Amino acid sequence: MKKLRVNLKENSYDILIDKGILSNIGREVKKVFHGDKIAVITDENLSRYYRNSIEEELLKEGFNVKIIVLKPGEKTKDFNTLPYIYEELLDFNLTRSDLIIAFGGGVIGDIGGFVSATYLRGISFIQVPTSLLAQVDSSVGGKVAVDLHRGKNLVGAFYQPKLVIIDTEVLNTLEDRFFNDGMAEVIKYGCIKDKNLFSMLQNLKGRKEVMENIEDIVYTCCDIKRRIVEIDERDTGERMILNFGHTLGHAIEKYYNYEVFTHGEAVAIGMHLITILSEEKKIAKEGVSQLLKEILLKHNLPCKINIEDKKKFIENIKLDKKNLNNNLNLIVIKDIGEAFILKENISFFDSVTI
Repeated sequence: MKKLRVNLKENSYDILIDKGILSNIGREVKKVFHGDKIAVITDENLSRYYRNSIEEELLKEGFNVKIIVLKPGEKTKDFNTLPYIYEELLDFNLTRSDLIIAFGGGVIGDIGGFVSATYLRGISFIQVPTSLLAQVDSSVGGKVAVDLHRGKNLVGAFYQPKLVIIDTEVLNTLEDRFFNDGMAEVIKYGCIKDKNLFSMLQNLKGRKEVMENIEDIVYTCCDIKRRIVEIDERDTGERMILNFGHTLGHAIEKYYNYEVFTHGEAVAIGMHLITILSEEKKIAKEGVSQLLKEILLKHNLPCKINIEDKKKFIENIKLDKKNLNNNLNLIVIKDIGEAFILKENISFFDSVTI
């Protein structure tokens, strides 16, 4: 088992990474939670695969368990989903001394974490990420949120879990598209902080070889994020670099009403577009955008789109949470492994070709 400690004083917690660790989930939960009731929030796809085994493992340790099953997909991560979940928790008589487990990908982790942060003004929760994207990124760091009609993650909180349990074996059940979705975030970590990781990904041939190295890959990404979060838990400084590709990525998702591109696909396009712009403006080293394009294509990710309504797209960019006092905090790279925050206004995107 690989283990990392996120050191945030009273909000510190461990990240456990191991193949097959779900078979011992009850035992690992019992090490950090000594109450009675556990509400597990998951989605229909995961429920079909894991509901019985997860419930059995938790019951074996003496916990009283309720499973709340949501529809899969980004549209579930909506503010209007919250009342249903809160009612389910109230029917279960869940109290502040009990626990929520968010068992799923990024959508479930986000909405499960947000419910934990807001139900009864805060209840402990554990992240059990089941997608590659969630394992390497969204399950760590305590960012939890839901979407509004006007944009993604516009209502949220910083709320750290008590524990993150990562079983890399569950990635075998992912469809190729959603495995590739997570690879966008893995590539992002190479771009912003780790040239060696980027080089390794350049040399891996397809999903099979990635899976042969998956524990090291997940550990490396989580370790990078852990170190950044320890410095900047509230996303006011260096943590912003984790959003490389996300300003444009979120705008792309919103433009297509979350129906055309996955989050990772949109981020992949966003990383490539902003790097092209950075090269044009002599911010990035010449040739970096080509390197990025090659690695995205190698891992079956898109790198360009055709936007018909550029004005509408630009309006979506303005909704970015890093838009402070009419200035965007854009994340750009000078070279592979070297990211920084560039303060610009929306005119930065005037010349973007989309």
